[in-house]
Amino acid sequence: MGANNFFGRLKPFLLPQRKTIYFSIFCTVLIALLAQVNPLLIKYSVDFFQANLGVSGKVANGVQFALLVGLALLTKEFVNSILLFYQKLAGERIKVAVSKNMSNFAVDKLIYYEYQFFSAQENSAGNLAMRIDKGVEGISKTIKNIFVDILPLLTTALFAIVVMFHANALIGLISILIIPIYAYLSIKQATLQGGVRLKIQENKEQRNNRVVRIFSSIPIIKSFVAERFETDKHTQSNDALSAIELEHHRTNFKFDGFKNFSEQLGLVGVLVATLYLVSSGHANVGAITLHILLFSNIAAPIKHIHKIYDEYQEAITYATSFFKNLEASEFFPNDGDTVIPSLVGNIVVDDLSFAYVKDGKNVLNHVSMKIEAGKTTAIVGLSGAGKTTLINLLLKFYHPSSGTIQVDGVAIDQLKTANYREHIGVVLQNNHIFPGSIRENISYGLASVSDDQILEATKKAYVFDVIENLPDGLDSDAASLSGGQKQRLAIARVFLKNPKILFLDEPTASLDNIAKEEIQKSLDAIKQNRTVVVISHDVSQFIDADTIYVLENGVIKQNGTHKELNQISGLYQDIVSASQRSLKMDQW
Repeated sequence: MGANNFFGRLKPFLLPQRKTIYFSIFCTVLIALLAQVNPLLIKYSVDFFQANLGVSGKVANGVQFALLVGLALLTKEFVNSILLFYQKLAGERIKVAVSKNMSNFAVDKLIYYEYQFFSAQENSAGNLAMRIDKGVEGISKTIKNIFVDILPLLTTALFAIVVMFHANALIGLISILIIPIYAYLSIKQATLQGGVRLKIQENKEQRNNRVVRIFSSIPIIKSFVAERFETDKHTQSNDALSAIELEHHRTNFKFDGFKNFSEQLGLVGVLVATLYLVSSGHANVGAITLHILLFSNIAAPIKHIHKIYDEYQEAITYATSFFKNLEASEFFPNDGDTVIPSLVGNIVVDDLSFAYVKDGKNVLNHVSMKIEAGKTTAIVGLSGAGKTTLINLLLKFYHPSSGTIQVDGVAIDQLKTANYREHIGVVLQNNHIFPGSIRENISYGLASVSDDQILEATKKAYVFDVIENLPDGLDSDAASLSGGQKQRLAIARVFLKNPKILFLDEPTASLDNIAKEEIQKSLDAIKQNRTVVVISHDVSQFIDADTIYVLENGVIKQNGTHKELNQISGLYQDIVSASQRSLKMDQW
């Protein structure tokens, strides 16, 4: 990413801050001008004392002159302090505003991406959070550096060069010779380090993911006594990252040494040339201090600019990932414009095939089925058959590779996604419970809901008695509920939404039999007068379905009712028989 591209992308975030930017630049120019006062005053002081030094060793009017110089310097420092305060504050305001707007923009953009973007391993929640955080932090830090450091340093150096050339063209020429040397070394350094920064970022992302995985897998790690195994892997990975970082710093230190030497070379050149001018009578003694101090005003900014340039290159690295995510056009919502005011719930799947981009292998092959409004349709099959994938296609999380899905006679891709999903409710195996109260979780996504409506939903979901016995009722922390209670909370959430279509994906998995029985009451209640699609390995969840489709390796092999399918030799009969054997019903 070049500088033009970088700042071009930042332009929409900087434009709203243009008044603050103009003010910052105004303060910067005044500060840079004031930075030249000290060298000039000191030169004039030295020249004044040299010219007025008497035989007795006293300087005529020296005390008055010293007081005037002191007053001038104090006044300059007072004004400079005020300008610095407002200039730095303006820089921070620009940084904070851009940081806030970029973070808001990133979340607002990414949250509307297609589901497949988030299902990709490289776009895990941890990776995305780190990219946004590092991208915003790096970019906003660079913006702050531009207005708080780079512009003041460059402006100060520019004015110092002008004053230096005005004082003596030869000295001015010697002073600016270090600039191309610094530029060459900085560019060379940046070229060598560019790929290393990206590699460090990738390794840090992997390390963060590994740490999250370790601590989220503690029960398994401990049960297999694999603590040493995990720590050894983490140590090996960290050793590799440390080696890369040390090499990165070694290169930086080497170039810093070269640049420090070039600065000292410039200083020696200015000093020797000035001493020659003074000794040959072409300049006053005060020129020595003037030239050295002016050279400091040139060299110090250039020396710091490398550090800022290094941070800029780091920001470019993070910005590349940041903007790459925000410009992933293939994940932009493929939305339709058809709105169904009153959805009925008839769904027709015709010759549907689907393959994930990552491997290109079809997960579903020429699937055709009818889901009738107001009835329960079950999709049954072994793990990996494609059941959840089919649900994701019905939810418009993915788009078919071929074939069609129609809802009430309208192709699903032509439906306005938000409107379509307003008619859909989902109960998953592990329903997400958001941080916050029970009330907030049940009413999630709904603009205005009364407590009476929430309580009515809890009664229908058979979780009212649980909430009523909690000390804080609906204000209790939702995270404090048990697994089965959380599942009923999710069902209450769906009751409140009151959708026409309901997808149940393993709604009772990982629950004990008592909890399953309690959940089943809630599910039986919520199925009434809705189009229901259920996938489950639990026979009790699909035995009463109006139609059952049996998926095997992405192909529908059987369909019918439980009674019909259980009388035919095939996968469905095998699944039911295996379920009975797993319960050891012959020993009851």
